[in-house]
Amino acid sequence: QVHLVESGGGSVQTGGSLKLSCVVSGNIERVRCLGWFRQTPGNARERVATIYTAINGRESPFYGDFVKGRFTVSQDDAGKTSYLQLNSLEPEDTAMYYCVYRHPACTQTASAFADWGQGTQVTVSS
Repeated sequence: QVHLVESGGGSVQTGGSLKLSCVVSGNIERVRCLGWFRQTPGNARERVATIYTAINGRESPFYGDFVKGRFTVSQDDAGKTSYLQLNSLEPEDTAMYYCVYRHPACTQTASAFADWGQGTQVTVSS
């Protein structure tokens, strides 16, 4: 069981920035997928950015197509904290952002992730 707690959400204007954090505790596997999904009311959860960590420690990031270089996902070496830097925010980025964890592999399918945080709200006004 893995416990995820997000923070850092808030309200910004178009073009603003936020940095989300996720503290991870519990049985964290060396080979893992850790990152972020988001959801707006009435829509399905979509992958924002995740990092796959291989057995040798190599990290491979995956981003949603809508990111277009605006967001950066990172994590500490132990996989106990995940970060999501949000730049050039647009009103369309308004959503609840969730931290997710999965062992062993990353996928863009939200239902494949069993471990989710409670979410942190990001609101972007025009």
